[in-house]
Amino acid sequence: MRPRPRGVRTTVLAAALTLALAAPFAARAQDPPAGAADTGERPHQYEVSGLATPAARTALAATGASVDEVHGRTAVVTADRRQLALLRTLGHPVTRLPDPPGAAAAAPGATGFPAGYTKYHTYAQAMSAIDALVARYPSLLTKTVIGKSHEGRDLIALKLSGNAARDKTGPEVLFTAHQHAREHLTVEMALYLLTEFTGKYGTDPRITELLDSREIWVIPDLNPDGGAYDIASGAFRNWRKNRQPNAGSTAVGTDLNRNWEYEWGCCGGSSGSPSGETYRGPAAASSPEVRAVENFVRSRVVGGKQQITAAIDFHTYGELVLWPFGFTNDPTGPGMTRDDHDAFAAVGRKMAASNGYTPEQSSELYLTDGSIDDWLWGDQKIFAYTFEMYPSSSGAGGFYPKDTVIPRETARNREAVLQLLENADCMYRSIGKEGTYCTTR
Repeated sequence: MRPRPRGVRTTVLAAALTLALAAPFAARAQDPPAGAADTGERPHQYEVSGLATPAARTALAATGASVDEVHGRTAVVTADRRQLALLRTLGHPVTRLPDPPGAAAAAPGATGFPAGYTKYHTYAQAMSAIDALVARYPSLLTKTVIGKSHEGRDLIALKLSGNAARDKTGPEVLFTAHQHAREHLTVEMALYLLTEFTGKYGTDPRITELLDSREIWVIPDLNPDGGAYDIASGAFRNWRKNRQPNAGSTAVGTDLNRNWEYEWGCCGGSSGSPSGETYRGPAAASSPEVRAVENFVRSRVVGGKQQITAAIDFHTYGELVLWPFGFTNDPTGPGMTRDDHDAFAAVGRKMAASNGYTPEQSSELYLTDGSIDDWLWGDQKIFAYTFEMYPSSSGAGGFYPKDTVIPRETARNREAVLQLLENADCMYRSIGKEGTYCTTR
């Protein structure tokens, strides 16, 4: 997830300090050699206090820990033992937080979601539910396998349209979910959208108009291997990355949302250590999951023009609406004009007003590089947002809210999704410049 805004924007000086701090951390964060024992230790969440500056908050990420939330002078991070040791060298008080209820030791032979979470869908259950929707609504919903995960699971893209068998000339919108394994609520968000749009086409005038004039793509699970691993023991493992091995190390996995090709590894916004929670991988798009989605998005370039105009990537947690860039603190950045930024912000703020989330530029408090939103905009000029869903804090459930919240917290984003779809034909309408940018579309 990304932090809640509780301070001034990170400055160029802070970014430089972060890079300076990251260098010694990277040198000291040694991974176990190949063949060494893998303890299988779960990472845990810790509260770090006394963070008075943006540079201090950014330095947390330089250890390889993931920054899960920020409130004032306090941050919550996920770290393993190596990252915890580095966190302690920063000199801030560090306190371990209680594990979520579902992280307790499972009963012998238990698998899947623990008690209190069984209404979440496993990968197999989600695929079964999707296949049932495709069979029930064949004119509205089609399924395409766009690649395989590292462990061989299908990565699928669902197309929603009033006549899904025919390509329309109208704008296309992309919704993606579950880049991070422990963020299971995002799969439920994708399933909600598929069910809502198929079930209410023909009866809800707003949904009917959108499906008749747009093509909606839903990629419901970018990280099925990591998601399966997180629940395989019948107790949550607090797992974030995919399950791709790393050469020369027993540390497993790449952080998919640091592996995208645009500005990959550029700016101190990811970890170069395979054991890091934000490990960016050995090369840009080195994970099969990221490659599959990048290739799918590129396939939507028709006649030299990208047909996808807008996107949301769903994450948990923090209740945020974020827009590019993450790799720089510049409110515009390379290839982004002031009008681009203003359109991003206007639509983002309006969506946030509808769901009660906090809107901000992704780099508001610390840098990330190699993220999907930066790639979608920087490489493909798609207006891409990240939604950090419920809850707002670790104390309210963190990455593992109970399954009773699923209906409420997925429906909470209905209006924001509809707004993005309605704006997708001309995002610049939000700043009164439709005539300047959209007359030829």
